[in-house]
Amino acid sequence: MLYFVTILLLRISGTRTFGKKSAFDNIVAIMLGAVLSRALVGASPFIPTIGACLVLVIMHRILAMLSIYVKGLGRIIKGHETVLYKDGKILNENLNNSLLTDGDLMESVRLNANLNSLDKVEQIVMERSGQLSVVTKQPAEE
Repeated sequence: MLYFVTILLLRISGTRTFGKKSAFDNIVAIMLGAVLSRALVGASPFIPTIGACLVLVIMHRILAMLSIYVKGLGRIIKGHETVLYKDGKILNENLNNSLLTDGDLMESVRLNANLNSLDKVEQIVMERSGQLSVVTKQPAEE
C-alpha cells in the first residue's frame, strides 16, 4: 500500500523532483524517504505520516510554481548560476566561492567538451544544479 501512496505523492510532486536533481528537489526526495520510512517500519501512524508527506509535496509544488513568476523567490530556492571562466580568464574569486579548483574546471572541460585545454572554450558556468557547463568557441564563419 505504501508503495502506491509513494507513487501518487511523486506524481503530485511532479517529475522535476527526480529529474532536475537540484538541491531544492533533492531535499523533498530525502525528506519523503525519511518520513515514509517511519510509516514503513511502524514507528509512526500510517495516515498522519501520509498527511505530512502530502503537505510536503504540495508545498514543494507551490514553491516551484511561485518561483516561475517571482524571480527573487526562484533565486533563493533554486540558487543561481556562476560564471567560472570567460574571455580567456579563470574567474578565481567565483571559482573559490564555488569551492572548486583549476583541476575541477579542467575535469569538466575534458568530460563535457572532450578538450584537454581551455583554448577552444568560450565560457564555463556552474549551473544551479551544481553541474559545470562548458560552452566552446564557434568557428569563425567565412
